[in-house]
Amino acid sequence: MVTEVFTRKYCDPHAVREEKVEATEVVQFAWEGSVREVDACDECFKEHEARFEPLVDYSRPVKKRRATKKASPAPAETAETAESADADSDDK
Repeated sequence: MVTEVFTRKYCDPHAVREEKVEATEVVQFAWEGSVREVDACDECFKEHEARFEPLVDYSRPVKKRRATKKASPAPAETAETAESADADSDDK
C-alpha cells in the first residue's frame, strides 16, 4: 500500500501574522552576505517585486583576456632583417 504525502507550504509573511495562506512563489533576498529564500503567496511576491529589485545574478565571472602575441610582429621584422642580411652577404 502506497501513501502519498502532500506537503503544503504556507506564506511566511502571513505566518508571522498567524494566517495560513498557501505559498505559490519563492522570494529571494540578501541577509548578512548570503542569499535567503522565503515562501510567499502571489500577493506578497508582487509586493516584494514592487519594492525591491530581484537578486538574480545573470553575470558571469570575468575571463582574463589573452595578451596579444608579440611574436606575430616579430617574425615580420626578422624576415626583413634576414632579407637585408642576405642582400649584404650577396654584396660581399
